Formats: sequence, C-alpha cells, structure tokens
Amino acid sequence: MFLEKTANPAKRSGWIEVICGSMFSGKTEELIRRLNRAKIAKQRVEIFKPEVDKRYDEENVVSHDSNSIHSTPVQTAAQILLYDLDVEVVGIDEAQFFDMELIKVANDLANRGFRVIIAGLDMDFKGVPFGPMPGLMAIAEYVTKVHAICMKCGNLAQYSHRTILDDSLVVLGEKESYEPLCRSCFLKSKQD
Repeated sequence: MFLEKTANPAKRSGWIEVICGSMFSGKTEELIRRLNRAKIAKQRVEIFKPEVDKRYDEENVVSHDSNSIHSTPVQTAAQILLYDLDVEVVGIDEAQFFDMELIKVANDLANRGFRVIIAGLDMDFKGVPFGPMPGLMAIAEYVTKVHAICMKCGNLAQYSHRTILDDSLVVLGEKESYEPLCRSCFLKSKQD
C-alpha cells in the first residue's frame, strides 16, 4: 500500500483542476460529481482529505447536501505520494487545510500522468488568499470558481464570513459559524 507507483507519462498526460470558492458554494459537491463521472468512465480514483477535517465523517468526503465518497485522510500533503497510486484520477478536498507542500505534490502527480482534481476555499474568513490555494490555481490547467448566495442580499457570494468571535485561522464549522456574503455585504460586516 505504501509503495510509490508512477504513471507512465508516455501513455497519458496529466493535469490539475482546481475548484475554489467560499463556504456553501458547492466545491465539494462539484469534486464528488467529477470523481463519480470518472468512475462511470471506468477510471480508477483515489481521494484524499486532511485528517483535521472530521466535520461530517472521519474518512468520507461529504458535501453540505450529504453526498459522499470514500477518501483517505492524511496529515500532510507529502503523505499522498507515499500511497500506491494505481489510479488515473486523484481527488483532494479541503486543500486550504494542507501545507504549502501540496503545490509540489499536485505538480508531481500531474507530471507523472495523473488527473488531479482539487477543491478548497480560495480565501479565509478575513478575505485573504488561503494556504496553498493561490499557488494551486497558478499551476492548474483548469480553475473553476463557484459561488454561494449572499445571506444578506441574495447576490453571488465569494466570501466566507465568520459569525462567531474567534480569530484563529482555522475554525471548523458550518452554518452555526459561517455565512456566505457578497463583496458589499462582507465589507459592511467588517464595519459593524
């Protein structure tokens, strides 16, 4: 299980797809949809998520609408390369929680011929680019930005506004701790 297996780049070309946006925008739902379509096409798939994310399930990747797919929790991005990846497609959820090494790991996988599909928050609760996401978007062949609906005005939302008092960068939570806001409502919330 922990033997490193490389894809044959001469037989197939790899690439990176990034799905990004705010909380409640459908990132994980889109990741699961793409991975399930790969399975329908009889492609072998392996999914990884950060071990710290246990909101819905310890192992499965689960979307807010309760769709799920089995995954392998890992502590660091580098651990992904330790697995025997006898697959064509590698999925990675909650990429913002990984260390910056994820950029190198994703590049390495794509260079070895894997299709790499990554989902994560592009900005933290302060509206600042989050973890390895900006670097991943820079190296990706395909970037899909999805939007939630602003809970204040109904416009498209791209910010994950934290509704509880906690200045920690990572606070795992759902609707009790966060709400999606558009730019205007996000800026207004910072003035209140």
